[in-house]
Amino acid sequence: MRIIFIFGVLLNHTTTAFTQQMVDAEGWAHMSLLATHLLIHFTRMGFMFMSGLVLTLNYYGRHDWPTFFKKRFAGSGWPYLLWNFLLLFMATVLMQPGFTWAKFGPTYLIALLHGDQFYMYYILVTMQLYVVFPAMMWLFRRVDRHGAILAVSALIQLAVVATIKYGYPHIDRSGWPWWFAAYGVNVFTYQFYFIFGAFTARHYQAVVAFIRRHIRPLATITGLMSIGTVPYYFWNRQVLGLTHDAAVSPHQPYMFIYDTVMICFVFWVGLQYADWRQRDIPPRVEWFVKTGSKVSFGIYLDQTIGLTLLRALLVSVHVPDWGYLVLIPVGYIFVLAVSFGIAYFCYKVPPFGLLIGRPQWHILKKNRKGAIAHDRTQSVPVSPTTK
Repeated sequence: MRIIFIFGVLLNHTTTAFTQQMVDAEGWAHMSLLATHLLIHFTRMGFMFMSGLVLTLNYYGRHDWPTFFKKRFAGSGWPYLLWNFLLLFMATVLMQPGFTWAKFGPTYLIALLHGDQFYMYYILVTMQLYVVFPAMMWLFRRVDRHGAILAVSALIQLAVVATIKYGYPHIDRSGWPWWFAAYGVNVFTYQFYFIFGAFTARHYQAVVAFIRRHIRPLATITGLMSIGTVPYYFWNRQVLGLTHDAAVSPHQPYMFIYDTVMICFVFWVGLQYADWRQRDIPPRVEWFVKTGSKVSFGIYLDQTIGLTLLRALLVSVHVPDWGYLVLIPVGYIFVLAVSFGIAYFCYKVPPFGLLIGRPQWHILKKNRKGAIAHDRTQSVPVSPTTK
């Protein structure tokens, strides 16, 4: 699932890079990329789901929250600080628009506070999740009816995204605190996906059985809603009069339902891989998936480098807009290779593991043990819960 979600993120950002090179804003090539953008925009919520799932699998039965905060904030905080600095330094050296040495300090500070540079918003949201995670686990222990928690969470999420789409554009938010106005980096904007992940962890066997039993209707709905994102985009633009950014926002009622069924479908794909792995899977495939899962966080962090190199190459390529469309697979493979290669290098070569949340050196042994345990992969069947 991590592989699918991170590769989807890179595909999303790669197509955006190609879109920016096209010259005919109304041409079929340009409009094709714009209209299909929502189709692959489920990846953000997929990552949120995985965060809730993995954290609950590892920490539900524990109550040592000071140690939890120490390990989790170190694992995400250092990469957040270092990558913001390194990427800002690179952007300033390359003299990219908006980046100057005179504004380096203030820009770095704002980037840390707002998570608005280099796709770092996800890390900022994740660190907010760490703060509220103990309360979320308390709720699951306190309330026996976990299905009710999930249902209420879904209704709240639907109300949130409906408000964002239909209410926020007509509200003056100039005087609001930044955390409320910038809903994209507010942890509560994604609350359902975290709770959905926690629910799945606590009722793993039941969720697996449900998905396997209902995969045909789930796959059908997922496929139809995937296709439906295209007319939905044009409805947003031409009927509602939304800007492109608003039309492809993941915070929409339609996308809430689409993201949820897509997460279930990707979960089923993961189950198929698990079944294959129990049989005669090629060693290279298993290595790729296992390694990709371990360095997926690093791929997310370093993707800006591959995308920057791609944009530099595209500047020197002069082809019609349809030519850029044809070149997307080549550009995508290039970004994947660069991002995967950098993350794998950091994973294998000390002390660069610190950059991707997997440091090879630890001052204390218990820190090393905690770092390994906090992100383990489930290698044995999860026992069904009694709830």
